[in-house]
Amino acid sequence: MDTTLQDPLVGQLLDGRYRVQARIAAGGMATVYRAVDTRLDRVLALKVMHPGLAEDGAFVERFIREAKSVARLSHPNVVGVFDQGTDGTYVYLAMEYVAGCTLRDVLRERGALQPRAALDILEPILAALGAAHRAGLVHRDMKPENVLIGDDGRVKVADFGLVRAVDTNTTASTGSVLGTVSYLAPEQLEHGTADARVDVYACGVVLYEMLTGTKPHTGGSVAQVLYQHLHEDVLPPSERVPGLAGQLDELVALATARDPQARPQDAVALLSRTREARAALTDEELDVVPPGAKEVPADSDAEATDVIPRPGGVQPPLPGADEAALNRTSRLEVPPVPEERTTRLRPAPAAAPAAAGGLLQRRRLATIIAAVLLVLGLGTGVWYITSGQFTTVPAVLDMTQAKATKTLRDAGLGIKVVRGFSSNVERGHVMKTAPATGGRIRGTGTVTITISRGPNHVAVPDLSGTPVADAKRKLRDLGLRPGAETKAFDDNVAKGSVIRTDPAAGSQRQPDTAVALVVSRGAKVDVPGVIGSERADAVATLQAKGLHVKFAAEPVNSPQDKGTVARQDPAAGEEAGTGDTVTLTLSKGPEMVPVPDVTGKNVEDAKKQLTALGFQVEVKKPFLFPQDEVDTQSVDPGEKAPKGSTITIKLKGAL
Repeated sequence: MDTTLQDPLVGQLLDGRYRVQARIAAGGMATVYRAVDTRLDRVLALKVMHPGLAEDGAFVERFIREAKSVARLSHPNVVGVFDQGTDGTYVYLAMEYVAGCTLRDVLRERGALQPRAALDILEPILAALGAAHRAGLVHRDMKPENVLIGDDGRVKVADFGLVRAVDTNTTASTGSVLGTVSYLAPEQLEHGTADARVDVYACGVVLYEMLTGTKPHTGGSVAQVLYQHLHEDVLPPSERVPGLAGQLDELVALATARDPQARPQDAVALLSRTREARAALTDEELDVVPPGAKEVPADSDAEATDVIPRPGGVQPPLPGADEAALNRTSRLEVPPVPEERTTRLRPAPAAAPAAAGGLLQRRRLATIIAAVLLVLGLGTGVWYITSGQFTTVPAVLDMTQAKATKTLRDAGLGIKVVRGFSSNVERGHVMKTAPATGGRIRGTGTVTITISRGPNHVAVPDLSGTPVADAKRKLRDLGLRPGAETKAFDDNVAKGSVIRTDPAAGSQRQPDTAVALVVSRGAKVDVPGVIGSERADAVATLQAKGLHVKFAAEPVNSPQDKGTVARQDPAAGEEAGTGDTVTLTLSKGPEMVPVPDVTGKNVEDAKKQLTALGFQVEVKKPFLFPQDEVDTQSVDPGEKAPKGSTITIKLKGAL
């Protein structure tokens, strides 16, 4: 049943300005509508408090506080508030309209998300809450229903209906707690207090739910869930998702610690920890597919890989009674919200009676006009019922995904992308649509396009002798994935070209299979030694072996003569491939060091002093009765000698 048709506000002009078009969603405290601002001619969202609650002054005050609080925030990830007002029993907020869906819709459609997607959503949530926390505000009702994901991929936080300053409590005047059961922090339940850390706790629960597809605390009743919040720690999500990185377990545990002192102080601090955890994860860890992830194939040979919300928003299916109780924002001790009033807004006053003169003529003219309008109205109604509310699906077969998406968007249609195998349609092109080309679909409906993944099995091509960049491109064109790259010497294959693949050429593999490449280093060369050679001689020797030569920017001191080669890398005798580069460092000659006077010193002390300066030491002893004292030295004291050269010391004899 279309509940929108039964809603008394749909079609009405609220407060003389906002034309209500359709109901988007209904919550425990308010209903959200899509509307048009007739003054500014723009689409927006109207959040209208349930009429029964509008009689409660505390709720009206909270509603107005939401408008003022969010109006203070200017952040790209916060849904903006434009206006607030009252029309009879209706209290409303005029807010930014986000065409797309909620995170709850995504979880209901997909189950669990890969870590990369979960973090892509969590980070802008934390950025939005961080702006609120630094402005002194606490959201107090974070949950997937309050996270909007636009058609353009932007993530926005909505519904600051329970927002308060950080130094206030969370209880209503009756002492009952306001919030959503599954996401309430223990201190909210136990003490009725709330600071920025209650939002941190709720974000930890949301992250757990995105990673696993389930809430951490599940029970058959509200009381069971409340008990678990107070007495049980949130289990590591890796218990439900094998292979999930430990950093994600730690992030969830940090955010959902039952002791608020153990949590990050606000969303800004949690965002920093989230980015640190993400930076430590590998691509494989970010792309782990959780067991709870759902695939929604268009048919038996296709698999869902992408869902693009259609313009105009999504009307989610109504959850079951137990789920609704746990997901709905409510005052926990208050009976169900009373039924909405069905009174219409501001009925038009009756027309003033016509003057007596000319009354008959005017009535005849009015009758004619009414008849014409009736015919036109009936014609328009018939046209709308038979054709006007439908759009013809444009032809997009064999288009690329990007071109098909643009064509359907230009026709005002939403797109859902699935993928399947095809032997006839090129990989990445549209192989079929549902509805088919030329079929009729309600305006702004969603067309499912199936993108070809190429044949179900692909033969690994023979890439021997192919440059590695071209080899990778050929693999991708066939739907295969370039894998690990190793290098090996080969006398027959040029350096940088493929020697062989693993699996071998001709093997049949499914698309997206990784193909490892063994790449040639060229023919094996034993690097010759050129240390001590003149620059030109060294270059000629190495080039004769098929090696390239590069010189280091700065020469160094060495025992080698100035201008000759002091060092080489790779060293002499090491293996290299044809075309590899050998780096040479030239010598600027030995470093000259003043020689100290060691005559008369103990031989060990003299050796220590000379070796500390970089000299080699040779000791000569007399034939008979050598003493332990230096008699002479080969280089006179104060003169300079090359560092590394040998100084000869002669010991005294007894005679």
